[in-house]
Amino acid sequence: MTTIIVMILGIIAGRFYPENRKGINERLQLFCTLLLIFLMGVSLGQREGFFSELAVLGTQSFLFFLIPTLFSIGAVYLLTRWLMSGTSKNIHGQKSNQGGKSSSGGSDPMVFLAVGALILGILCGGVPVIAGLLSPLSARTQWILYLLMFSVGISVGLHKGVMASIRQYHVKILMIPLGIIVGSLAGSVLCGVLMGFPIHEAVSVGSGLGWYSLAGVTIGNLAGTRLGSIAFLSNLMREIGAFFMIPYLSRHFNSYTCIAPAAATSEDTTLPMMIRYTDEETVVLSVLNGMICSTFVPVLISLCY
Repeated sequence: MTTIIVMILGIIAGRFYPENRKGINERLQLFCTLLLIFLMGVSLGQREGFFSELAVLGTQSFLFFLIPTLFSIGAVYLLTRWLMSGTSKNIHGQKSNQGGKSSSGGSDPMVFLAVGALILGILCGGVPVIAGLLSPLSARTQWILYLLMFSVGISVGLHKGVMASIRQYHVKILMIPLGIIVGSLAGSVLCGVLMGFPIHEAVSVGSGLGWYSLAGVTIGNLAGTRLGSIAFLSNLMREIGAFFMIPYLSRHFNSYTCIAPAAATSEDTTLPMMIRYTDEETVVLSVLNGMICSTFVPVLISLCY
């Protein structure tokens, strides 16, 4: 809730923010995003047994990430194309003309910067001395997130009429989280069938919706370390995978579909990618979707297991 309040304050500030300083705000978003990804890597590097888990459970975790995510993308695309067809749009051409944020070639330094920041963070986290030096910064990730959300709010506030355009959807905005949840659960059932997991265990893993920390701990307590590790890794892969998928989806599908791989993370970590590859209207929908999905994660895990 605090992050939403901070974003609203940013939207208000954006009404008064100088248009010619927009580039400064965008660079702030990039810095905060890379810093958060780096610190996420540090926490992963410090996680006991992370590399051994990845080696042993990597394939199963990858399938639990890929299949539910693809099902979510398909469900969101079909639902928004059907029910939001009047406003559903491919915004790649529009973004290409706005300061060169994305290129028709498909390669964007942001993706490589994100991966580089994550790998560097994991390496630093694996060295106890460096991890110790970074601990004061790691303890303040929430404040970095607040700064990022305030900056995103400014970007939304700079564009007049965004909230008015959102209101035209009414309950249709629920189609995005609905598609994500239904797609994730359906994909998880398929994973269970393919890999021989009990359906209730498979569906509980998919119920994490990208919230890897909560899913890993909760499912670990319910079903043991092995399934908890799969839940952790698969949902972590979903968050990281969203950074690669969003640029592609923005070019080949409608902008709402970009929210699907991010799922519960669409209100914070992956939000700057929405800013970069979609528009301010989609960003607001992304935040709302993240709130809804995050609310449902603990409920779904409890109901499905």
